[in-house]
Amino acid sequence: MLAKMAAVFIGSFLMGIGINVFILPFHLLDGGIIGIGLLLKYVWGFKVGMTIILLSVPIYFLAWKFDRRSFVNSIHGMLVSSFIIDLLLPLKGSIHLPVMESAVIGGLLIGTGIGIMLRYDTSTGGTDLLALFISKRSSLNVGVIIFIIDAAVIVSGLYFIGEGMFFYSLITILSVAFATSTITLFHSVSVFLTPKS
Repeated sequence: MLAKMAAVFIGSFLMGIGINVFILPFHLLDGGIIGIGLLLKYVWGFKVGMTIILLSVPIYFLAWKFDRRSFVNSIHGMLVSSFIIDLLLPLKGSIHLPVMESAVIGGLLIGTGIGIMLRYDTSTGGTDLLALFISKRSSLNVGVIIFIIDAAVIVSGLYFIGEGMFFYSLITILSVAFATSTITLFHSVSVFLTPKS
């Protein structure tokens, strides 16, 4: 239980830093519900974390109905990560790097955060939870599923972010997918978290 709580907080902080420090300044997109939250922030100024919570409600309704274990295991991850994403908003613009480096580093931080939580059977909810459902019922790696969903979200946001940022957003989701797949593929997460048996 303690390891899961640590995974939620560490993963959430990594995601919050990745989003606010590296993704938001360039109006880049991630995929899934995080990407939708970012898109709504760019267009209407909505808070990313609060949007994630609201958009996750239908998926959590399905989880409560069909897979209550996943509901229980992930709802705290979604709430904590959403809160921390909004809490760390003042970090926006605190580090100045070129867009390519920001896209890669931001994606790796987000993917590592997601991967750590998924490794401990929790998630940020939304499409991550949906990907976890699909992964449990198929032979596909959860990172691959997340990449497919993320790509669909970014393609749908092409009109709002433009072709230039579309390319860098693809770099971001590739980095997210790489980090998530790497973390969830192996049994050890890091030296500071005890792996599950």
